[in-house]
Amino acid sequence: MPNAATLERFIARVESNAHAEAIEDFYTEDASMRENMNPPRVGRDALVANERAVLARARSVRSRCVRPVFIDGDTVVVRWVFRFEGHDGRVRELEELAYQRWRGERIAQEQFFYDPAQLAWR
Repeated sequence: MPNAATLERFIARVESNAHAEAIEDFYTEDASMRENMNPPRVGRDALVANERAVLARARSVRSRCVRPVFIDGDTVVVRWVFRFEGHDGRVRELEELAYQRWRGERIAQEQFFYDPAQLAWR
């Protein structure tokens, strides 16, 4: 179960838009991430590589945690809002729930729930 200070450091890291670094610092080596009901990506190195590829498709990203954060033992639910600006200036916003299972002070499993229609560039 994460302590409150660890969880706050994780949220601050994401809100500073250091997404790949947050994965490096706060996920287990064998962590998995899953988008809605798609098959999970497994392994911290693969998660970091995917995150860097996603971020490379945007000129900028703004990330915000919408509070409260829900914690029940090893389970944490975070509501995020992300604003992506593409290299061509188009914008998309994504609001999601991240359902996390922590192992001690690190995230072992994470599943994101969001409406895929939000991924369209405007």
